[in-house]
Amino acid sequence: MNVDVVLLPSQLDRSQIASRVVVVFDVLRATTTTIAAMEAGIREIRIFVSIDAVRAASKESPENRLLCGESNCLPPEGFDLGNSPGAFSRSLHSDKTLFMSTTNGTRAICAATQAGAMLIGALTNASAVARALNTMQRDVTLLCAGTNGRVAMEDILGAGAVIDALAQHQTTIHFDSDAAILAKDLFDLHKTDLRTALSRTMGGKNVISTGLSEDIPFASRLNVSNIVGQVLNNPLRVVQFLQN
Repeated sequence: MNVDVVLLPSQLDRSQIASRVVVVFDVLRATTTTIAAMEAGIREIRIFVSIDAVRAASKESPENRLLCGESNCLPPEGFDLGNSPGAFSRSLHSDKTLFMSTTNGTRAICAATQAGAMLIGALTNASAVARALNTMQRDVTLLCAGTNGRVAMEDILGAGAVIDALAQHQTTIHFDSDAAILAKDLFDLHKTDLRTALSRTMGGKNVISTGLSEDIPFASRLNVSNIVGQVLNNPLRVVQFLQN
């Protein structure tokens, strides 16, 4: 299996998408939140490129849907939920559809819609993502969302966690770039204390400064979920990946 890591969506090349599985990471917080929402029983998550697009779509589909998103870490006016993964519960959110837009994560998903297949990755489901990739038997591009156009260490850690899990599943890995080696080495360096590592990142400091520090320990939990999100098109949405 050939594995590449792309540090920002702006660096994504068509050759890193076509015929490959792309796994998107926005560890703080959109992809972690996506997995948490699916754990709570959310049926599907509709992905939108902007907050205004969510508002427009919600007027056309007013029933049994929730608006989820953030702008500068905080929930937009009129939205049901922000981008905190710990806010979801099965008693409140099961069997609903989520309309979601975030500053970085959903835009990374939109940037990779031409991929052969796309999955949603986080630290919380890294091993489950590796198992899914093993069943798909295709080359892989691990796409980091970044933060406001800048490289985000937490997303690289997420990519490294999946590479580490692939290696544990005895997958033969061929690195396509130094970025892939960097991700694996960075995860090896911090895997015993991911919570501290995330809190030291620029993204972590942003989350803490807006009063959402509880999102750090939630996102830093390694391999606590067996759920993998799969991105489908027309409409752009995330549903649960079901392994054969």
